[in-house]
Amino acid sequence: MKKLSIIIPVFNEGNTIHLILDKIKKATLPIAISKEIIIVNDCSTDNTSEAINNYIAQNTELEIIYLEHNKNKGKGAALHTGILKATGEFTIIQDADLEYDPNEYQLLLQPVLDGFADVVFGSRFMGGNAHRVLFFWHTIGNRFLTFLSNMFSNLNLTDMETCYKLFNTKMLQSLSLKERRFGFEPEVTAKISRVTKVRIYEVGISYYGRTYEEGKKISWKDGFRAIYCIFKYGFLKL
Repeated sequence: MKKLSIIIPVFNEGNTIHLILDKIKKATLPIAISKEIIIVNDCSTDNTSEAINNYIAQNTELEIIYLEHNKNKGKGAALHTGILKATGEFTIIQDADLEYDPNEYQLLLQPVLDGFADVVFGSRFMGGNAHRVLFFWHTIGNRFLTFLSNMFSNLNLTDMETCYKLFNTKMLQSLSLKERRFGFEPEVTAKISRVTKVRIYEVGISYYGRTYEEGKKISWKDGFRAIYCIFKYGFLKL
C-alpha cells in the first residue's frame, strides 16, 4: 500500500487543531493509499501541545508523528522539519486552519496516480468549487506574485501561493530549501520547476478563507518577502 504524508505546520491553533485533524481522519483517499499525519508544532504559546497530545491519545488508530520546535522558527522551518520525516510516496502540505478541505486530497492525487504528474498544485482561482469572498487586495497580490513567479519559472500556474501542493516525496526531499517563513511557497515553486523532466499539474480546489479576527496570520510584510524570494530563487537561482 502506498502512503500520503500530510505535513501540518502548527502555531497557536489549540482551539481548532482537532477540527482539521477530524477532517483529515474522515477524508476518503483512492484505494490502496494510507495517511501519515506529520504535525510540527512551531513552539506555540497556547494549549496547542496539550490539544494535539490529547487527540493522539484518543485516536490511536491514526498514524500521527508529532514533532515540536523548542523555539519559534516560522512556517517554512516547520515544513522543513516535516518534509525530512515524511515516509510516504506522496507528500501534501496542510495548514492547521480550516481554509482548505482535506476531502480534496483525492483531486490532487488523481493526476499522479494516473501517471501524468509528479507535482500537483491546488488552485483557488480555477474550477467551480466554493470560495469564500474576502479580500480584494489579497487576491490582486496573489495573482501578481503568481505572475512574477511564472516569469522566472516559465510555468503557467494560476495560484503559486496555494497551500495545497502535492509532491513526489523523494523529489521534494531532494530540494535544498532555506526559507523559514512564508517564503517557502515561491522558493519551493522555483526549485521544483527546475527538476529535470518534472511534470507539474494544477487542479481546482475550494477555499474557505479566514479573516484576521478568525486567526489569519499572513501580512503585507510576507508579500514583500515573497517578491524578494521570487527574484532570489527564480532570477538568481540560489
